[in-house]
Amino acid sequence: MAARRVAVTGLGVVSPLGMGEASFFESLQAGRSGVRRLDAPFSARLATRIGAPVDFDGAAHFAPPRLRMLDRVSQFALVAARQAVDGAGLDAFDKARERGGVFLGTGMGGAQTTDDGYRALYEQGATRLPPFSVLMAMNHAAAAWIGIEYGLQGPNLTYSTACSSSAVAIGEAWRRIRSGEMDVMLAGGSEAPLNLGTLKAWEALKTLASEDADDPSSSCKPFALNRSGMVLGEGAAVLVLEEWEHAQRRGAHIRGELIGYGLSTDSSHMTHPTVEGQARAMALALESAGIDASAIHYINAHGTGTAANDVTETNAIRQVFAAHADHVPVSSTKSMHGHLLGAAGAVELVATLLALERGTLPPTINLRMADPACDLDYISDGARQASGAGVAMSNAFAFGGTNAVLVCRSADAARG
Repeated sequence: MAARRVAVTGLGVVSPLGMGEASFFESLQAGRSGVRRLDAPFSARLATRIGAPVDFDGAAHFAPPRLRMLDRVSQFALVAARQAVDGAGLDAFDKARERGGVFLGTGMGGAQTTDDGYRALYEQGATRLPPFSVLMAMNHAAAAWIGIEYGLQGPNLTYSTACSSSAVAIGEAWRRIRSGEMDVMLAGGSEAPLNLGTLKAWEALKTLASEDADDPSSSCKPFALNRSGMVLGEGAAVLVLEEWEHAQRRGAHIRGELIGYGLSTDSSHMTHPTVEGQARAMALALESAGIDASAIHYINAHGTGTAANDVTETNAIRQVFAAHADHVPVSSTKSMHGHLLGAAGAVELVATLLALERGTLPPTINLRMADPACDLDYISDGARQASGAGVAMSNAFAFGGTNAVLVCRSADAARG
């Protein structure tokens, strides 16, 4: 059987830049930062007090009995899934429950529940924990809840490959539909790491950005000469992926098409990325899409703002794109929403699809002077109009060396 096409028919996003695709992309276009000084009670115990939190009240979305069973990471995932399914049309699942599934990525899982439990036991002297602690903390909870919400009876899997988790989840869901095994998949990722234990662990790794003395919101500076590291954020994104003809038969509004996926592993070092590994993932994504690098109109870079990643990614792009590397616009939206770890790939793919749909490429903010070793066409002077952009690449790389790259095209380009 010939490989089937995969349409994107629903987009949901919970982010430091807003709830839902409209507010999220409006903030991206405006170059608005979601990074700020954290005001949690424990923030005085942090050496690095900046992050990119979501303005979110779980009680506004869930009844109290259910809320008591949901870690923040599952709350984000369920709300993003609701947005995506509502956008796609609820009837998408009426006849697809056995041929529909959920693939979700997360790096930390229910980190809030884990942190609360340890602090209750070792700081407050508690003798027992809430009865649902295990079910709330397990990495698979968010995906399981989504499956229950919509009664999807196909595969329900959680991928945890650090910062590429949700890109892997989306790519693997794409493969299931493309091969004919599934017709509809909910795919994406969720992360909620802004708690004391997780932040202190990241501090110890010495990869977090220092706070900008003049403006904390500008602390994340991908590709800049004065960058100092990543800023942790939280949030979720979920996409509805459908076999193309399945979507057309039910009259769905197609938002774009996922056409390529590349997966590689550095197998070199836990924290130091390699040009070869990242380049291999990009090349494989282009190969699976059946296109040359010259067909790419935009790259949403992994762009963490760390010294190692930004130079490595720049060189990997140059290796794959050759002469075209000087002509393809690149941006890192992490400069605005921070690094969402396991949810990053999904949130950034939503940003990429919206950029193609609306003909506006988001900027890398805070890039006032580029590192000479980072010498691509970074979008840095506000959003760039690009009405002819039809095909884009979204990169997600990770500690441990798992590299995942997704290639998508706009609905107009897909129909043309």
